[in-house]
Formats: sequence, structure tokens, C-alpha cells
Amino acid sequence: MKNKKKKYTQRVVIKVGTNVMTNKDNRIVRPVLIKLVAQIAQLYENDIMCVLVSSGSVIAGMEVLGKSHIKNKSQRRQVYSSIGQPRMMRLYYNIFHDFGMKCAQVLATKRDFNLGVHRENMINCYEGLISEGVIPIANEDDAVSLTKSMFSDNDELASLVAELINADKLIILTDIDGLYSGHPDDKDSRVIQNVSVEQNVEKYIQDSEKGEAEGRGGMSSKLSVAKDTASKNIPTFIANGKTENIILDIIEGKNVGTKVSI
Repeated sequence: MKNKKKKYTQRVVIKVGTNVMTNKDNRIVRPVLIKLVAQIAQLYENDIMCVLVSSGSVIAGMEVLGKSHIKNKSQRRQVYSSIGQPRMMRLYYNIFHDFGMKCAQVLATKRDFNLGVHRENMINCYEGLISEGVIPIANEDDAVSLTKSMFSDNDELASLVAELINADKLIILTDIDGLYSGHPDDKDSRVIQNVSVEQNVEKYIQDSEKGEAEGRGGMSSKLSVAKDTASKNIPTFIANGKTENIILDIIEGKNVGTKVSI
């Protein structure tokens, strides 16, 4: 597959969480990333451009460095992420290359999305990459992103990117099938397939769903981000990234995951 200049019928931002790409031993699973990229490649062939917002750099850094002796949590996260980001990009670069595609990393802090020169520079970067058929991979610049310049999680980053590039959809991939009407393990619980931005469904979120492996980005965050993004006329989907062809199914309009819209 050759990268080519063309017009796209859709722009889709896909956020993949840490729990999607790791196993029970908290290690990156390459076959999961391959399946993810395979779907992005198929969409690209159908004139749908994807922007990927990927977690995993902290876990990848842990795999390389092992146990850290740094006691400060923020500094430890910076170190792990700084080590892990090149490893994650190498993984993605090689996988995209196997599909005949190119990818690029776009690092940002929260302040880069404020109105001004930084925001314009990011828009120019994304538009340039998209025009060349290169898949942007957005990441938080953890090495310099602390306190006020830090995103609450990658869900927030994905939402801001979706707004920045005027995306048609935002897909948030996690390790459960969507927002449930009760505890996900309860046999009587069902996935709530459609949620409006005005609908009060926060009561369904269970305590066990409120955090992920990296300590940020639980279901509360996902629903809040989804509603905020949908209010900007960008339909947002929360779905299980480990489900076969989940991205393709969402794009095809199948009833999978939870759709949040106006």
C-alpha cells in the first residue's frame, strides 16, 4: 500500500487504552497492535483517515527499565514515559511499515491546544501529515507535561485532537464492551447502546470501572469526555478494543459499544 494524496470521506480519531494492548502480566501484546493497524489500513484504503491516540508508553518504559527507585510518582511517570515512547513508536513504525504505510508522532501538552501560535502549529502539522497520507499518532509530552499542562488522561487528549482536526467520529477503545446498565460481570447487565449528552447515565458506573492500569482514564472519564466531544457534534463511541474488527464494525454502523451523541 502506497501513501497517496487524496480526499478523505471521513476523519476518525481512535484512542486505544493501556488495558486494550496489555496482557494480565501488564506487558504490551504486539498482535493486538497488529489487528488495530490492520483495521486502520483497511479504512485508509476506503478513503477514511484515522488519527491514533495511543496509551502504553509508561508500560513500555516499565518493560525496559524494570523497577524504578524514584519515589516521586510524577517524576517516575516522566521517566517511564520518556523511555517507553521510542519503544512504542518503533512498534507502530514497524507494524505500519508491514502494511505499506507511514506513521508519525505528534507530542503535545494541554496548553498547546489553547488559542494561539502553538495551536496553529499543531493544526498545520496534522493537516500536513493527513495530506501526505501519514497516520498521526498523538501522545502527551510526558517529559515536560506536569500540573496545569497535563491532560487528565488520554481520553481528554483524544477529544481535543478530534476537535482540532474536525473529526467525524471519536472512538475510545477500552477493555469492556461499553457503558453497562449495572456491573459488567452481572448477567443481567446490558450495554447501553445509545446515550444522549443530556441523559443521566453516570449512576450506572461502578467503582471498579473508575480507573485503568496507569491510574487515569476510567469509565467516569470516558463518559464525561464522550459527552463533551459529542456536544461539539462529534459522535463518540466507547467500545471493547479486544473485540475482532471493532473499529470496522463501528464505522459500518453496527450496534456495538456505546454511542454518545447529541
